[in-house]
Amino acid sequence: MHQKKTINERISDYDQIKQAAIDLYATFISVNCPALNQKVFFTSEGFNHLVYFAPKKMRDKKVQILRFDMLEKAKYILETSTTFQEYDEEIINKRVNRNGHWVPRNVFVRCWGFVAIVQKFRVKVVVTQEGNGAIKFLSVAPAWFTRNYRDIKIIETSVGKGLKVSDDDEVLKNATVSDAL
Repeated sequence: MHQKKTINERISDYDQIKQAAIDLYATFISVNCPALNQKVFFTSEGFNHLVYFAPKKMRDKKVQILRFDMLEKAKYILETSTTFQEYDEEIINKRVNRNGHWVPRNVFVRCWGFVAIVQKFRVKVVVTQEGNGAIKFLSVAPAWFTRNYRDIKIIETSVGKGLKVSDDDEVLKNATVSDAL
């Protein structure tokens, strides 16, 4: 049986993987989200968040590849989930364009987090809404980390769009290897 490549082995194919993710993401446009009873839009801001963690500061390529692999799962979660697991709201000061001028404004921001297990992969999807604007996809990430538990190292053993093996005991053994990413 042909063994799939790990993320470390796939870094050499980064440009092709990123382009495939861009092409896939462009097909999403929007989905109806039953949990929010509204459409969620997939904007360029959401894709940029997968690549950059701050302006002009790229995420590690392994992390990007992992997030690209989870795009289909993110869409599926938003289309099928009837509940969200996290909710946060805050007022942030942000520069906004008003009549061609960038001015600071206080903006009310809502964020929803959806956590689900899809194909033995625990995934967190974040969507956001600024003011009364559209709800937009912001990010997708593996939901392996909690503040009260040690880090779990699965990135090194994950392959393709799922886990290395389908045997649950093997998955749990791999999931308990503790290492900072």
